[in-house]
Formats: sequence, C-alpha cells, structure tokens
Amino acid sequence: MKANATANSLTRQRWLGWAKRAVTLVFFVLVAALLVTLMRNVDWPAVAETLRGYAVLTLLAGAGIAAASYLVFSSYDLLGKAYTGHALPARRVMLVAFVCYAFNLNLGAWVGSLAMRYRLYTRLGLGVATVTRVLSVSLIANWLGYMLLAGAIFAFRLLELPQSWEIGAAGLQVVGVGLLVVSFAYLAACRFSRRRLWQVRGHEIVLPPLRLALLQAALGALNWTLMAALIYLLLPPGLFFPGILGILLISAIAGVITHIPAGLGVLEAVFLALLQHQVAPSVVLAALIGYRALYFLLPLVVACLAYLALERRGRKRKREARRDTLAAPGRAETKAEDD
Repeated sequence: MKANATANSLTRQRWLGWAKRAVTLVFFVLVAALLVTLMRNVDWPAVAETLRGYAVLTLLAGAGIAAASYLVFSSYDLLGKAYTGHALPARRVMLVAFVCYAFNLNLGAWVGSLAMRYRLYTRLGLGVATVTRVLSVSLIANWLGYMLLAGAIFAFRLLELPQSWEIGAAGLQVVGVGLLVVSFAYLAACRFSRRRLWQVRGHEIVLPPLRLALLQAALGALNWTLMAALIYLLLPPGLFFPGILGILLISAIAGVITHIPAGLGVLEAVFLALLQHQVAPSVVLAALIGYRALYFLLPLVVACLAYLALERRGRKRKREARRDTLAAPGRAETKAEDD
C-alpha cells in the first residue's frame, strides 16, 4: 500500500510538472503574439525622436532614482545580516547585494539571486545555511512589498484598464484582496505566532520579529515604487502614477511566469497593451528603452567591475586560509619544542 501511495505521489508530481510547463508555454505564446501585434503599429522613427528628446537633467534624475532603488534593494541583505547575526561588514554586504541584483535583473534569478549570492557569500566566509537565510529574508522583503502594493492597487481599482479589458477588473480586484490577506497574515504570524519555525517545501523558515517584518514590507514597497517612478519620469506628464505602478507589477509577475531574463518583451507587451488608450506606442517604447538603459544596462556595467573586485578578494581570502592551514602544524611543532 505504501508503494502504491508513493507511486501515485510521483505520478501526481509528474503531471503537475507537465501542467506547469504547459501553462508557461501558453502564456509565453500569448505574450509573444500580443507583442508582435502591438509592434506592427509602432512608428520606430518616432521612438528614436523621443529618445533624442530626453533632457540631460531628466536622464540624470532617472539615474539618481535607479541608484536609490539599488540602494534600497541592497538594504534587504542588511536585514538578512541582522536576522542571522553574521559578521560581514555592512558595506560588503551591500556590494554583494548590488552585484547580485544587477545580474538577477539582466540574466535571471538562477544566476543573480541564487548562484552568484551563494558563490560570493561563501567565498567571503559565510556558511551555506546562513546564505540561505539571508536569501530568504531578501526574497520575502521583495515579494511582501510587491503583494502590499499590488494588493492595494488592484483591490481599490487604481489601475485604469482599457475598455476591452474592463471585464477583468472584478477578477483583478479579487486578486488584490487575496494579496492583502496573505501579506497581513504574514505580518500577524510574525507578531503573534508561537511557532517560529516553519517548513515550506523542505526549507526551514524562521519567522522574524514584527519589527524586521515591517522593515521588509517597507523596503520592498519602496523599491518597487522607485522602479515605477523611473518609468513615470520618462513617460509624458499627466499620467496616474498608481496606474503606472500597477502595470509594472503586472509585467513583473508575467516575466516571472515566462522565465525570460530581464522580462525582455514581456515588460513592453504589458505596458503597450495597458497604455495604448492613453499614450502613443512610440512614446511608451522610448520610455521603456530609457528605463532598460538606466536601470538594467548601466548598473550591470558597474556590477561587472564590482564582481571582479569581490572575486579577487575572495581568492585572496582563500589563499590566506590555505596558508594558515599549512602553517598550523609547523606552529604546533614549534610550541611542542618550546615546552
């Protein structure tokens, strides 16, 4: 009977895996078809003209917003430092987080959030278990902030949908309420739950104190707001900022579903579809190209240089540790002779 139950469980997991792949593929095809349809009507010379029309002060302000966003995101790992109590200096923690965030945005979560974080932190002396806990704090901060913002915008219908999409407004509102319920349930658990250790898919999660959880929510929400502020800056004046933020949040989850690095094409498809009734497609595309240059490509260049510096420090630390290990027997023999 136990063997049959195991076989049934494996079969169910296999079918769930195939279903997940099928949904992802369908979603990817739909986004691609939507993007092709929208791109046919784009006036590319007008896109180039809009890009050339950005004032230097506007681009500098955009770079400042991007820098502030990266600073906020890097602070997620400072929460992880407080949560785990590890001894790495704060400036090095923020440098690692910055590098990982830039690579994560451009190359995907498996490279930035996972592989690179484990590599850099372990080379700097942290154990795998500690890195996992730092990563969990960072991920929860990011998505807790997301859920609070998306929940509020969707629940209160702050996102203006095209007329052809109005049928989905009620469903989006239900999703928003659900996101708010999950977010406040997490905060309530951090405050009131007597059980602090939870198992989620084989991973141990220790609930942080409420103060740290509130900082997670605040920093996460602030980071998403800054990202939307950069796009808002590059779009024509007069648009409703919560609406721009809501579109960014929808495009972010669409990018996660399709697993496309940097959400390439997904971001554009969602913004074009939801802003086509307010802004010319050429203007939207110009704003998103500027956004990608300031928020994705420019930080990636800086992150590559910072990554090389961190790798060099990691190699130096490894050599010093090996030298100390080799010298240890000699020191022990000298001490024995002295005795």
